[in-house]
Amino acid sequence: MIYKDILQETFASLSANKVRSSLTILGIVIGIASVITMISIGQGAQSSIQSSIEAIGSNLIIVRPGAQRSGGVSGGQGSAQTLTQEDVSAIQIEGENILAIAPDVTRRYQITAKGNNTNTSVIGTAPDYLTVRNIKMDTGAFFTASQIKSSAKVAVLGATAKSDLFGNDTEPIGQFIRIKNVEFQVIGVAQAKGGSGFSNPDESVYIPITSAQHFLSGDNYVNTISIASVNQDVMTAVQEQVTQILLHRHNITEPASADFNIINQNDIIATASNITGTFTILLASIAGISLLVGGIGIMNMMLTTVTERTREIGLRKAVGVKRLYINLQFLSEAVALTFFGGLVGILLGWLASLAVSRFAGLVTQVSLSSILLAFGVSAAVGIAFGFYPARRAANLSPIEALRYE
Repeated sequence: MIYKDILQETFASLSANKVRSSLTILGIVIGIASVITMISIGQGAQSSIQSSIEAIGSNLIIVRPGAQRSGGVSGGQGSAQTLTQEDVSAIQIEGENILAIAPDVTRRYQITAKGNNTNTSVIGTAPDYLTVRNIKMDTGAFFTASQIKSSAKVAVLGATAKSDLFGNDTEPIGQFIRIKNVEFQVIGVAQAKGGSGFSNPDESVYIPITSAQHFLSGDNYVNTISIASVNQDVMTAVQEQVTQILLHRHNITEPASADFNIINQNDIIATASNITGTFTILLASIAGISLLVGGIGIMNMMLTTVTERTREIGLRKAVGVKRLYINLQFLSEAVALTFFGGLVGILLGWLASLAVSRFAGLVTQVSLSSILLAFGVSAAVGIAFGFYPARRAANLSPIEALRYE
């Protein structure tokens, strides 16, 4: 019965000062909505980056020339030339639990075709590149092992490269493109995969690695060795095997002195998750300042309410109302303000996240955990900032309160 009375009195008290209550709630609404929106942007960025990394390939291990950066997940390739086709062959022969392996030689070149031209990445690689990098063919076919062996002048175009060189209405299969004054015949077009900047596979042109080495780069070095393990569980073991094989081939006894660096997909995802996680916490912390301001507004309102109702409190205590009841009454008013503000703030934050995704082009993701966190924080704010005014009201002396004007 006592709780029913408290709820009725809470509703009556807040309804008596609608404007003041609404303005106080507004601070909580803005704070909760800001937290929800900022967390959704951070989680959306994390999900988008992780999806992009996973789209690069499945169970992927990447070997690059150049020393590993201290404490880093990735190393810089720079102008280092330490990996060769013989290293690839050794890994194929000695390695275990390897599903596919594809070396590549990648350079940017000016490419021309039928009066059109584009400057993009030319990737000299092997047939297994389709497997390790999750690339599927749209039309035509990828080059074969026999074309690798014969250094055939054939090319496969990414979807964007095809549009840039031949337009959307021309069938490029059988047509010719010119790279560094060398003609290559187009034998296939890859399906659109998506990406951005220099990492967009749709803008790339693929040719046999031997053709790239003989006609374009003029050496036997490779830029990257991409390895797909049979499953995710053996990625670390495969990475260790590859490290030992290359250390032995390069006559290096100390792993710290390796002239190559190896990363796997899990390392990249973990690093990206740490960065975006820190980014999310930063955004949420900035938004949380407005929630703190809202909590101070609640305390200010409740202290004002205690002052206005001093005589009422004194009268209640004089007729025997317990301190606990008075304490609960004022505390429930503060919690009710934050509870209602939290509900409206969550709805507003969800709508704001949708608006950001639609109009700003950013990926957002509103999770149940962020909603529960925001709701829990709003309740905690109500209790924390409502406790002092409630305690002050409960501790008022009945005689002094009745004398108050």
